[in-house]
Amino acid sequence: MKSHNKTKFVVVAGGVISGVGKGVVTASVGKLLQEHGYKVTLIKIDPYINFDAGTLRPTEHGEVWVTNDGGEINQDLGTYERFLNTDIPKKNNITTGQIYQAVLDKERKGEYLGQTVQFIPHITDEVVRRIQGASEGYDIAVIEIGGTVGDYENVPFLFAAKTLERQLGSSGLAHILVTYLPVPDHIGEMKTKPTQQAIRQLGQEGIIPDFIICRSHYALDEVRKKKIEIFSHVPLENIIAAPDIESVYQQPVEFAQQKLGEKILEHLQLPVNKVPDLTKWQERVASLLAPKKRVSIAIVGKYLDIGSYSLTDSYISICHALLHAGAELNTGVDITWVDSKQYEKDPRSVEQLARFDGVIVPGGFGAAGVDGKMVAISYVRTHNIPYLGLCYGLQLAIIEFARNVCGLRDAHTTEVDATTKNPVISLLPLQQEYLEDHKYGGTMRLGSYTAHLREGTKVFSLYDRACRIVKTNGSYLVTERHRHRYEVNPFFVSQLERYGMIFSGYTVRADGTKLMEFIELPEHPYFVATQAHPEFTSRLTNPNPLFYGFIIAAQQQSIMRSKEDARNDFKVSLPKSVVQRVI
Repeated sequence: MKSHNKTKFVVVAGGVISGVGKGVVTASVGKLLQEHGYKVTLIKIDPYINFDAGTLRPTEHGEVWVTNDGGEINQDLGTYERFLNTDIPKKNNITTGQIYQAVLDKERKGEYLGQTVQFIPHITDEVVRRIQGASEGYDIAVIEIGGTVGDYENVPFLFAAKTLERQLGSSGLAHILVTYLPVPDHIGEMKTKPTQQAIRQLGQEGIIPDFIICRSHYALDEVRKKKIEIFSHVPLENIIAAPDIESVYQQPVEFAQQKLGEKILEHLQLPVNKVPDLTKWQERVASLLAPKKRVSIAIVGKYLDIGSYSLTDSYISICHALLHAGAELNTGVDITWVDSKQYEKDPRSVEQLARFDGVIVPGGFGAAGVDGKMVAISYVRTHNIPYLGLCYGLQLAIIEFARNVCGLRDAHTTEVDATTKNPVISLLPLQQEYLEDHKYGGTMRLGSYTAHLREGTKVFSLYDRACRIVKTNGSYLVTERHRHRYEVNPFFVSQLERYGMIFSGYTVRADGTKLMEFIELPEHPYFVATQAHPEFTSRLTNPNPLFYGFIIAAQQQSIMRSKEDARNDFKVSLPKSVVQRVI
């Protein structure tokens, strides 16, 4: 296979253990090269046999990231988008399952003309073909290979990387090895042997790293650098320190200080078009690390626990969206995870939410924890605590409102109760037909959808402030990403509106059906929910409007709570007779 692609490549592989931060390294390298004036894209290779991340458990794999074009992707692509402030398509996530399916489909169609289909060259050629397809039109593509260099399932991808290197020459591709240097507690000394082993394993695939990024708890010293240089034959200046940092958003700055971008460009024989300007980025990072104010937010979800571990990666984009909004407002965000099932066991325990400045109910599927989430929603609605509902959080907010305000006591979603007499959330007729025919993909709304916003609403003002509204033919349009199957039942919209709920945005389907996208309660300090996942479009230097508005409301709630606490403290300090008169 000959390459006709003028794109240069950077391949990031990991050694020793997984989870050392290859995704952040990849995103940071891409950010620096972008700041140097190059058009950059990022590609994630996942060695699992799943076709994509859509069916993987959030508790095991982390959140499913949704792309604009409807891909259900590894959460690392979210990191890429947040760092590069650009949309990345689903073709930039390559899995083993996709590769083998493509090769088998070609074989069944006779495209191999009777050849014996083999691991090499057919599987590896398909990997190269997909990499080239995803990188077309870009100056540089940075490719992250998931797992570690010692994993059997990574062999085809490392071979493909070597194939690209042979096609392009040494200046056409740079290899980065991300490795971990442990400091055993009983020794207290940083050890390089695991890194040496990773270098040896990579060499067995015919690859010598051009750069080694050393992840560690402490900063890498010159003694350890020299050891790695001698063993790897990598120049000392290309051994890059990456000690633990407070925020992942510091990483591009740390790499810039070590001139990693310039060194990679020198290897690729590309000019340094401009000096990176990370001023605004650094300002936001500084705000993250040393905010002037703080708010406390509760996320009431269900994808939290597996065994003895709490896996907040299930909602990682929500965390980042909160941090982005907080950074713009110079406000630190303290997040507390609440398992909604506890409110099902003990509904009175929901009163704990009174100590928070805001509450989020995120997306999800199924019946588990649903009643507990609605207990939480009812409490924050009636106690004027700022609320942001995301996807399922919108649907459950509507159910709670229908039950407790509209008097539809058995209101529910047909996802949980197929026999409810008041299906305020349900599949639409066409979706139901698809489901009955087992065409499950046709029932899912995936990717970006455009909503018409209603002027004069809180949602409108927030998107307008952020300059995210596009005015077309008299309509005010915004775009957000979706991942859901059930919708607000149009039959109940007018009834919900009569009781005070405002539907501040909707999408129009091809058949003319309006799908409700945003709701709000006008008399509430901040009760906003969306059918979308706005956390996917939040960036450090451009936070999502709904999260921005939520943090502002949380700030105000914090001030009110502080005043109330001060009043209560004053009452306690007074003599009993005076307290009685104050009350």
